[in-house]
Amino acid sequence: MTADYKTPGTDAAESDARASEDGALRPADAPRLDPRPVYRPQIDAASSRAFGRPGGVTGSFAPSGAQRESEPAVKVRAPDPVLAEAFGRPPGETETIQRDPHNTPEVVPDEAPPADPWRNPEAGVELGSPALHARERTEPPAPALTAREVLFGGKVAPRALATLGALALAIGLIGGLLAAVITADRSSLTSQRVTLAQNGGDEDLGQSQVAQVADAVLPAVVSIQVAVGDQGSTGSGVVIDGAGYIVTNNHVISAAATAPDGGKIQVIFADGTKTEAQIVGRDIKMDLAVLKVAADNLTVAELGRSEDVQVGEDVVAVGSPLGLSKTVTRGIVSALHRPMRLSGEGSDTNAVIDAVQTDAAINHGNSGGALVDDTGRVIGINTAMLSESGGSVGLGFAIPIDDVTTVAQTLIRDGEMHHPEIGVNARTVVNDNTSGAEVANVQSDSPAAQAGIVEKDVIVKVGDRTVTSADELVVAVNLQKIGQPVRVQLIREGRLVDVDVTPASD
Repeated sequence: MTADYKTPGTDAAESDARASEDGALRPADAPRLDPRPVYRPQIDAASSRAFGRPGGVTGSFAPSGAQRESEPAVKVRAPDPVLAEAFGRPPGETETIQRDPHNTPEVVPDEAPPADPWRNPEAGVELGSPALHARERTEPPAPALTAREVLFGGKVAPRALATLGALALAIGLIGGLLAAVITADRSSLTSQRVTLAQNGGDEDLGQSQVAQVADAVLPAVVSIQVAVGDQGSTGSGVVIDGAGYIVTNNHVISAAATAPDGGKIQVIFADGTKTEAQIVGRDIKMDLAVLKVAADNLTVAELGRSEDVQVGEDVVAVGSPLGLSKTVTRGIVSALHRPMRLSGEGSDTNAVIDAVQTDAAINHGNSGGALVDDTGRVIGINTAMLSESGGSVGLGFAIPIDDVTTVAQTLIRDGEMHHPEIGVNARTVVNDNTSGAEVANVQSDSPAAQAGIVEKDVIVKVGDRTVTSADELVVAVNLQKIGQPVRVQLIREGRLVDVDVTPASD
């Protein structure tokens, strides 16, 4: 069909009329096509029987009462009693199935329900009689079986059975002899004739230097146990006088000294003797304390001098690290005059010591113990350790014996210790020009204020001691004597200035 096709019998006037009826939606010269024929697919017999109209029905709906000849009549059965009770009308009701919740008649069943425990959820467990009764069976008596009948079914003669037993016994004896022969070469590894010999005592090889020092010092070093309520701690101490005076660190016994109800301090000697101790005096600025015990025949430690201590010499640390009494470790003096600030939680110690530094292993519990030179003389009291791991892999620090002797002697005589001070607070400063202790503030009417020291002054020397840090300034002042003037060198606005300061008692 082409675009110039025209319906037969249609002239130009009729086309114009139709164009005027369609309006502008259809062009005047547009062709008009015939309707397409309706396509009706072929329906197979099975689909026709399943979805087609029943026989004799011509309309869309079957007439009322119509029924397929092939379909059986539907019989309406009585509903299930349970469903009738649940969804049916109450007895006597005909108009509605609505039940009044406030006026529900009592339903009396026509007959009692069957006594079936499976239908009654409240029924208890019951045991019924068996469906069938087992019949009693009587077996005729039988004779007992012999070993030959059990093992061989009675098919082996007694003589053959005895032969087999003898053969098994012979095989066992031969196997045992072979095993003994095979394992006979073990005698080359073990022997009952070897006796080990030990030598000792016949020849005097002499004690090592450390062993001699340990023998001399261990009886003079004690373990200290402090108990405050349920809390406890341990430390060490050194017997410094036969009258029962023992020196230790202040932080070892400060918990008992500062407790409101007091604490209990016990001293354990090298032979295991335990006795209570009393506090003679404490020095929180040097972390030292003196105890006194009532004991006789004490071994007194020999005290050395700080001026004899040299870097590199052998030393031995004696004490009770980690609660292990009579422990000896060995090392050397690795540095002298090392400023070390001491303070910690649970202690009122606030000290800066001019420490002896050592690489001898020192742990918690060594505090208050002795640092001894190779002649057995005490050259310091072990006080602190510096370790990144918290263990003995680090450095230990001890209070020099000269400071220990001065403080202990004063505490035994007076019960208290006073130190010199000049009345300044400083902080460490390090720059390209100098390093020292920069004055942060000056106390009014203090020795430093009277000498003209002001803030921002950098103290670089006190007496003969060079000052490179704030802690070293504290050490340098502690070395001075109360009431005796000392020359203090400082830097003020780039100029070196010397002033005389007279330390006062704290």
